[in-house]
Amino acid sequence: MNKQDIKNLTPKELEKLIIDMSQPVYRAKQVFSWLYKKGAENFSAMSNLPDGLIKKLNESYYIGALKLDKHLKSKEGAEKFIFKLSDGNFIESVFIESKYRGTICISTQVGCKFGCCFCASGSMGFIRNLTASEIVSQFLFLRHKYLLKITNCVFMGMGEPLDNYYNTEKAIRIINDPKGIGLGARKITVSTCGIIPGIERLARLGLQVNLSISLHATSDRLRSELMPINKIYSIKKLINACHKYIEQSKRLITIEYILIKDKNDSPKDADALALVAQDLRAKVNLIAYSEIPSLKFKAPSPESIELFIKRLESKGMEATLRRSKGKDIQAACGMLAGKIEN
Repeated sequence: MNKQDIKNLTPKELEKLIIDMSQPVYRAKQVFSWLYKKGAENFSAMSNLPDGLIKKLNESYYIGALKLDKHLKSKEGAEKFIFKLSDGNFIESVFIESKYRGTICISTQVGCKFGCCFCASGSMGFIRNLTASEIVSQFLFLRHKYLLKITNCVFMGMGEPLDNYYNTEKAIRIINDPKGIGLGARKITVSTCGIIPGIERLARLGLQVNLSISLHATSDRLRSELMPINKIYSIKKLINACHKYIEQSKRLITIEYILIKDKNDSPKDADALALVAQDLRAKVNLIAYSEIPSLKFKAPSPESIELFIKRLESKGMEATLRRSKGKDIQAACGMLAGKIEN
């Protein structure tokens, strides 16, 4: 029988496993603590478990881990970690430290199937979903191997989190659970290109996880050009789903908007974006496009960006400009393309 990765189990699933092994349920809490608080890499290290339980665990399970392929540091403070998976594929994670927080940006898929035309991850196509263990292990590696202080976790790396909903939800529960990593739900953000069924499921999760919507255009014509998913889920449908999410989760939404020169950076675009943000009572997070050599798009000038921000503010909107960090290591927004050659 093939062994299974024990880090694919949620706290409740681990409890059931322990009970099925004729052990008291508190053993599950001990195992969970070893896996996520102490970063144990094998069952033999779990010194407070009985030998019989360790033997049973070893017979059917293993502890999954990622292999670091490259670690790149940006002059701007961002760090990119390229991991090689057991099947030879590669994923990337980014750590960004600021004065008050340390944020990890984690991947949920190898590649992406949604083909947003400004995004490097989409240009490589879709290969496969990550398991819950592979998602969570990105967090654990940075915490235990590099001793980085992580205060926030964003699902904004390679892939579309809500297209891999099953494993994304498992990862969220493990990261949030006090017996595991114990990161508060309000410190976790899921970004989506607009997968409405996934938004609806996330709203029913029962955790106050933040939702970030990658909008990037305010007309269906332009958004469908930039983001093919809009041909399935129009802006109107997406806004309706966001209203329902706000109602059920009691959390505000952030609108992500990448400014692309001569595409979506005009005063008219700013006015239309303000209307959407006002309707949702959402914060607007602006990002200057990070130019990718293989793609045709350009970043607006600093003056153009400033005018766009002032236009939004004149409409009473709260808008912030996310300063892209890590361009020199291709870690900025939209640049995570992975490394797929062996």
